[in-house]
Amino acid sequence: MENALPFIFILISLLVPPCTVATDHPSCLTSCGSLRLKYPFGSGSGCGSPRFHPYVTCIAEPSNQLLLTTHTGTYPITSISYTTSTITITPSCMSTCNSMQQSSNLGLDWSSPFQLGPSTFLILSCTPPTSSLYIKGSLVCEPSSSHLCTSFYTCPSVIGLGLPLFPPTNTCCVYSPANLNGEDELDVKSMECGGYTSVVSLMDYPTDPTRWEYGVLLKYTHGAFDHYYIDNKCNGCEESGGVCGYSTVDTDSFVCVCNNGVNTTTQCSNFSDQDESIFWSSAQLHTWKSWLGILAGHLLFSIATYSEIGGECFYIGL
Repeated sequence: MENALPFIFILISLLVPPCTVATDHPSCLTSCGSLRLKYPFGSGSGCGSPRFHPYVTCIAEPSNQLLLTTHTGTYPITSISYTTSTITITPSCMSTCNSMQQSSNLGLDWSSPFQLGPSTFLILSCTPPTSSLYIKGSLVCEPSSSHLCTSFYTCPSVIGLGLPLFPPTNTCCVYSPANLNGEDELDVKSMECGGYTSVVSLMDYPTDPTRWEYGVLLKYTHGAFDHYYIDNKCNGCEESGGVCGYSTVDTDSFVCVCNNGVNTTTQCSNFSDQDESIFWSSAQLHTWKSWLGILAGHLLFSIATYSEIGGECFYIGL
């Protein structure tokens, strides 16, 4: 029986497919709604960078929208700039010139790769005077930008905050650059204010808030994991038509998800259709593991039977 063990190991090594990701892996999308998805962003678990999931996910139904989830809520992502490493979110409770309302807190998770970018916040419907507002011991309001409050308060929807038309500007505060409090939140209630808006760009119309671009700009950072895979594997994977991802079992394992359903550890273009036999899907892998177990068990039973009868030529073959 001992002489047969090397044969068993050789048989197993021949039947187990090489270069295989031995986990169930979801299909990864290259876009979500109108947004193109590239590393480090992904459409779900196993896609993109593990540092960005579960904070960023693509909800296919019914909105087909990319969302950012934090401890204070879920926010639509309306743009991604891979050049500047920024995203823009549009919280539903954020006021704009067309619609003003009471706002809940906006917060980010300290463990996430996101932090506030250079947006201009306007804190609205505050107990006057706003010149006395402090956060972390520092004055909040920027007096030199108070003209933005004057412009924004010309919007008729200001009544949605319980304010009269053309309210006094000492109930508004321009907060730029903005910082979050100790809980990583913009807490308008603790500032005795009713709501906020955030302006990404004035669009060359500083006195016309109907033309401003509204949203909260967030910066994201690449970790050491992301830099390593971008420099060594991810660029090649994306250039070959694949989507960069990771094993859902071992998040340190890089996976290049190809559009033919094959998952590789390198690039999709390295392998033609004739080479697909060396890359197996997880379903195929589990099937062959089952067959391999049956085969190995039958082989061991046969060898044991052969040994028990004293090595005589009475052998139960496969």
